[in-house]
Amino acid sequence: MPSSHYPRLVWVFLRLNILNELQYRTNFWLQMLRSLVGLGTALAGLGVVFAQTDDLGGWGRDELLALVGVYFIVGGLVNLVLVPSLSRFVQDIQQGTLDYLLTKPEDAQVLVSIRQVEVWRCIDLGLGIAIVGIALVRLGDRVGPGQVAGFGITLVAGVTIIYAFLLILVTTAFWVVRVDNILYVFQGMYEAGRWPVGIYPPWMRATLTFVVPIAFAITIPASGLVGRLSLPTLLGAVALAVVLLALSRWFWTRGVRRYAGASA
Repeated sequence: MPSSHYPRLVWVFLRLNILNELQYRTNFWLQMLRSLVGLGTALAGLGVVFAQTDDLGGWGRDELLALVGVYFIVGGLVNLVLVPSLSRFVQDIQQGTLDYLLTKPEDAQVLVSIRQVEVWRCIDLGLGIAIVGIALVRLGDRVGPGQVAGFGITLVAGVTIIYAFLLILVTTAFWVVRVDNILYVFQGMYEAGRWPVGIYPPWMRATLTFVVPIAFAITIPASGLVGRLSLPTLLGAVALAVVLLALSRWFWTRGVRRYAGASA
């Protein structure tokens, strides 16, 4: 399927999921409550910290507000499409129903990655954008075109890194079927992204950067927005995104071959 058709495919899945979710409108209010509680908890945490100090690991109040916004944006994007889609992918392997997608003319990896959409997660996305907007107003002249460009590039790279990382994790289901808890573990680790990784002990910082790459998804994009991003870090994030994306594709291809052989 030509890549130019992918946006239309995304829209088809989005429309189908919207129609399905509209049957359960109570979910909207539950998600709204959940999102507001999460936002209130994050802001309350900032309030407690800055009642005691003027900065946290060198980050000021408005800079951390921008980081919280990025946390909600990335979390909204990941939980909007990636987590529900990849969770369903694991279920398909366990139930032996993945063949239905593998026989489609479109790229199976694309279908697996975008077919399930939790539309109410757009609330998190919207809250994150609003928080970043407020932070930008408060930061004022400190944010220029260069910072916005660095933020955009690293945000795309960060989401790509998370996607590739999660795809590699769930693709292990081709070899080890019972991997149900992998995505839950990731969600738990993601909570640490509410704060800059620099404030954590060295072992935790290394874990959140190189083992579970939360830093590339949240701290580095936020650093770009507030003028803390160096060129080597930006280039490193882009390079890691490209490498992990290629690795995840290779891993996926090997896994599909193994699954096809087993089903045959």
